[in-house]
Amino acid sequence: MKDAAQSLGLRTLEDISSIILHSHDLQDTLDNIVTLVAKRMGSDVCSIYLLESDGETLTLKATRGLSKASVNRVAMKVHEGLTGLAVETREMVMTDNAPAHPRYKYFKEAKEERFLSFLGLPLFEHKAPIGVIVVQNRETRRFSDDEISILRTITFQIGSIVYNARLLDSIQSKEQERAWFESELAKVRGLPADSTGKTLTAGKKRVAAFRTFGGRAVSPGFSRGKIYILDRFSDKVIKLAKVGTPDVELNKFSQGLEKAKIQTIYMEKRVSETLSADDAAIFHTHLMILEDRSFSAKVSDLIELGMGAARSVHDVVQHYVQAFSAMEDPYLRERSADMEDIGRRIVDAIEGNSTNEVTLKEKRVLVADEIFPSNLAMLDPNKILGIVTEKGNTYSHAAIMAKSLGIPAVLGVQGIVAAANVKDEIIVDGTSGNVYLNPNAVIINEYERLEQEYAGRMKELEGLRDLPAVTTDNVRITLSANIGLISDVRVANAHGAEGVGLYRTEFPYMARSSFPNRNDQAAIYRKILHGFPGQSVNIRTLDIGGDKGLSYFQHPHEDNPFLGWRSIRVSLDRQDIFREQLAGILLAAHTGNATIMFPLISSLDEIRKVREIMSSVRNELLREGHDVPGYIPLGIMVEVPAAVQIINYLIKEVDYVSIGTNDLIQYTLAADRNNAAVRQYYDPYHPAILHSIKRVADAAAKAGKKASVCGEMAADPLCALLLAGMGIREFSLSAPSIPVVKQAIRNNSNEACRRFAKAALACRNSTDMGRCLADARKKLAL
Repeated sequence: MKDAAQSLGLRTLEDISSIILHSHDLQDTLDNIVTLVAKRMGSDVCSIYLLESDGETLTLKATRGLSKASVNRVAMKVHEGLTGLAVETREMVMTDNAPAHPRYKYFKEAKEERFLSFLGLPLFEHKAPIGVIVVQNRETRRFSDDEISILRTITFQIGSIVYNARLLDSIQSKEQERAWFESELAKVRGLPADSTGKTLTAGKKRVAAFRTFGGRAVSPGFSRGKIYILDRFSDKVIKLAKVGTPDVELNKFSQGLEKAKIQTIYMEKRVSETLSADDAAIFHTHLMILEDRSFSAKVSDLIELGMGAARSVHDVVQHYVQAFSAMEDPYLRERSADMEDIGRRIVDAIEGNSTNEVTLKEKRVLVADEIFPSNLAMLDPNKILGIVTEKGNTYSHAAIMAKSLGIPAVLGVQGIVAAANVKDEIIVDGTSGNVYLNPNAVIINEYERLEQEYAGRMKELEGLRDLPAVTTDNVRITLSANIGLISDVRVANAHGAEGVGLYRTEFPYMARSSFPNRNDQAAIYRKILHGFPGQSVNIRTLDIGGDKGLSYFQHPHEDNPFLGWRSIRVSLDRQDIFREQLAGILLAAHTGNATIMFPLISSLDEIRKVREIMSSVRNELLREGHDVPGYIPLGIMVEVPAAVQIINYLIKEVDYVSIGTNDLIQYTLAADRNNAAVRQYYDPYHPAILHSIKRVADAAAKAGKKASVCGEMAADPLCALLLAGMGIREFSLSAPSIPVVKQAIRNNSNEACRRFAKAALACRNSTDMGRCLADARKKLAL
């Protein structure tokens, strides 16, 4: 029996995940729960009674074993019956002869006179009773301590499930009720209602100062409206929290962790229904981190040393946040926000903070220090006009979700939280990155005009989605997307991407506590390939090392990690890791048109070693009986000056090359693009950069191989035309940039691009280049 109970406990979270993801509403959830528990406990009956809003009445809401006709009909006060006793005492009630118990109450509709054994456990959320789960048997039965312990665990989880399901179910009905009330109130007052349903009222307008802010535009569009300020948990509160014994704090952490898991599953379900399963994938990753034993072990170790549960979670999360924040790659650096999101939810669960109860009663612009994926998951996207935050950038999941939802967003706006007030009006320009607090009439009129123009432009660009990027003189350009998440697939297709020019494979590694095996990786790659049927998906092998660390991978200290042990160098030295990834790609390759690209290549020896390992992995898979392709195109990223210098040698060893302009500029000009002190030296139009790109393009053309450009240069319409004039015929760029680049290509001739490129390559300094660019902007259709 003990082994059976332990097995039941191990399967609990999996069962709950299935219940939540496959239930359509609260009633469906409750019906599935009672069926599950009755089966797992081997009982004849399992029923759930929920406490009504009066706090005094318990109503039967779901049952397996009693008459279905009794659901919503059987009700009792908390001072009545054995079920009421469980709420009244807040304790377990158990008897093997229920009819003989002094608190027994018979309900004819339920037909429960046949059942002797009774076990009732109260359901809690935020320390308040919300109902009772009852298990009954026809024969006399005494539940063992192990069975009771497991049922308590299930009961605790069910409390959170019921609470979250009730909350989500109530949102729509409350909004409908509120809209009706506002409409009726407007009729009585004789006042009109605005577009949000809010009644317009007369009175003096609050005078507020007009201020302008700047940030990073991450999701295009314009929005104007009142502000909603999202608060986040306070570090000070965590540090001052009362600390119990280690056993008490460990129990608090365990319960908080379980609540956070359930909440995460609900958010995954909500986002999946609102957007897509791909967009909800980030919450599956969050769940993996919540289930990571090393994460839990670190928290438990701090608790054993005398720290409180909330403080321990906070400190461990901050350790992860600092590790992610120190990474060079901006995409991976933004994963620190995911760790903070996870930590916040665990701490809220531990402290009893009801973070899910944040609702928008009307359309508002969200303003916050930082917005996490969970914030967007639990809010009605139709009520979010725009997003402004002090932290975050293009690579944050909040930015990714904002793009998917089509919500204008500007991140990295310093000082906005302190300056903003809930009564303020704000304009968010997600195209330019400007934010206007309490704009004057001139600004408002101008943005009304711009919004009309933008709407027309978006309609025009939307019409280009399925059209090819072809110049007026019929030169075809391929526009592919850069992606890193499964959720990026939907965004890429929505913007008309012609496949994937760069799939960053790092994130599946970052989200785990150990290296994923070949089968795990193959499953992920198949999803990506499936999202682009008939189109090429260029998979870049693992780009870690230097400052891109993994918590489970020991990396040596380096004085200059940017020029250290990273990318292909790590892969070639740690062939166990490299071989697993190559095997995963080969196993998935038949799903679509996969190609493999290797980063930071600087010598012929590296390419030949890669090919040797690739051949060995393929032969190994064939011997094991796997069906793998006999040939898969292999390419390299040209990111360092050494590769440019020997490109004529390298091009003969590969099927294609991709010029990674971000790193090529950084390494060629010795200028860190993320260092504000030297940002002026990071110049994509520097003669050394343009001549390097031209040299690679010419070498590829001579060898009859494809040369593409991957990086921010490809996302700039003017730059894209310059690159096309140099002979580049494929660009890989962020998906939202594809329509504007496509429009620039379709509006210009390749001959005009060639003249522009010839003039730019003749420039010797920045002054000459400035004149050249200005002249090009006048002559080209942009």
